[in-house]
Parts: sequence; C-alpha cells; structure tokens
Amino acid sequence: MTRKLFLLLTFFLLASCNSEGNRPVMKIGYMICNSEKETMQRFLPLTRYLSEKAGVDFVAVPVDTQDFEKHFKTGEFAMAHSNSLIYIILKERYGLQLVASEKRGQFGSRTAGAIIARAGSGIAKLEDIRGKKMAFGPMMAPTGYLAEYDMMLRAGIDPERDLAYYSIPAGSYKHEKAIYGVLFGRFDVAAAPVLDLEVLTREGKISPDDFVVLAQSPIVPYCTFGAAKGTDPEVVKKVRQALLELKPADTVEVDGERLKVLKAAGIDGYEELLDSDYNPIRDMARRVNMPPYQKY
Repeated sequence: MTRKLFLLLTFFLLASCNSEGNRPVMKIGYMICNSEKETMQRFLPLTRYLSEKAGVDFVAVPVDTQDFEKHFKTGEFAMAHSNSLIYIILKERYGLQLVASEKRGQFGSRTAGAIIARAGSGIAKLEDIRGKKMAFGPMMAPTGYLAEYDMMLRAGIDPERDLAYYSIPAGSYKHEKAIYGVLFGRFDVAAAPVLDLEVLTREGKISPDDFVVLAQSPIVPYCTFGAAKGTDPEVVKKVRQALLELKPADTVEVDGERLKVLKAAGIDGYEELLDSDYNPIRDMARRVNMPPYQKY
C-alpha cells in the first residue's frame, strides 16, 4: 500500500467516526413554520435532545412546505416533523410512521381553522364574504387554507367564483400577514389558524375584540413527528419515548448555552395519537380535491 493511499484511507476512517463512538447519523426534516431561521432556533435544541436520548447524531434540516415531499421520497430523512396534512401525504404515498403529535395551546395536540373579519366591518356571518377580498395561509396548511376552503364549500360558497379575489401573502410568516391584512384593511376576511390567533393574543399583538369569527372548523391534529418506513425500529422507539417523556424542565446544551427544550420550541409537549385521529383532515382533503386524494 502506498503512503498516499494509506493516508487517504486513514482520513476517511477518521471522518466516519465521531466522539460518541461511531454513532449513526440521521437527518430530521423540519417543515419551515414561519422562516428558516425561526425553525432552526426552535428545533435545534429538540434535535440535540433526541440525539442524546436515542444515541443517534440527528441533523436538523429545514424544508419548505412545497418541497417536503420531494426531499422525503428520495430517502433523505429518517424522520419528519410537519403539519398534519403533510403527514397524511407522506403516510399515504411513502409509508411514514406516526411517532408523536405536538401539543401547543388550548386544544393540546389539536387546533382548528377559522375565517375572520375585522370587527365593525359589517361582515357578520359567513354568507357575507361573497364578493369580498380574502387572504389564505400557505396552500398546504391544514388550518390556514384547507379547513377554511372546506368550510366555504360546505356552506355553498365557491372561493374560485364567489370571492372578489383571494391571495396568499408572499414571504415568511404568512399566517400572521393574513391576520394583519384583515386588521389593517388590506383584506376583508382571512383564513386564520386558531392557534395563531391564540399566540398573537397572548403576545399582545392583537386583541380578540379586533375580529369577528365567521366560522370555525372542528379541531384536528396539529404538527406531527413521523419516521420513514426504513428507519431502525429501535431508534423510532427511543425517539417516541423521548418525545412523550419530555418535560418543561428538560434542558440541552447548544453552542455553550443550556436551553429548556420545550421553551425553545415554543410547545407544550407531545402525545401519542392514532392514525385514525387524522381522518377528519383526510375528509377535508377529499372534499377540497387536495393531495394526496386530488383527482384531475
């Protein structure tokens, strides 16, 4: 063996090892919530915590909602954190396993979609939105687009024909932009996740008195952790246990700073739901002709 070849082999062997003793490296795809930066700030501590508990070097990868399926189907991610509609798409098409469901806000692991108007605008009931300007959240948002579109169709209102027009705000923080768009008169009505209304109210950015809720959907599962079909079952078991046992006092070190995992993520914890708990979202997707059930 030549010295050059020996050095190359040594380099690759060292590169494949780590301080934890050859632990496997796996990627977790995190759906970008409001922005890539915010998503990483929220979920990097959780990723470090899961690495410690599962004995795996997890790598957090932020992914745009529209690109999630494209990345997942290539086998890039061992695990995925996404909204409940993306979970259903990946479950139906690629066999994603349900691991745990996120709890946040008054409804725990569930939330709802609402259609709101500004108080005093004269828009008092759902029928009043005909001919009005409406803002939706991202198209793949179960309680910022899907639930509201479904409520309109079931009320006999066709968003494609019965509104003056509708729009999805550009850039990051789309849900907030839709809500603020109504508050400041850019739009007449908006699709608003109830959780976002709750969070903005708690932060003092809006008041419940600012809006009229014209319609609210049934509560449905919120964001969800899933595992790719080929992920080591023992790793999946450890991750599920770690998530379900995660407490507000649990901390992890990130860049020399010890952070509370749940506080950093802005969530209340995780619980175990059944896949059948997601059926109301499946029903909505079928009625609205959305993935993974759309018919052309």
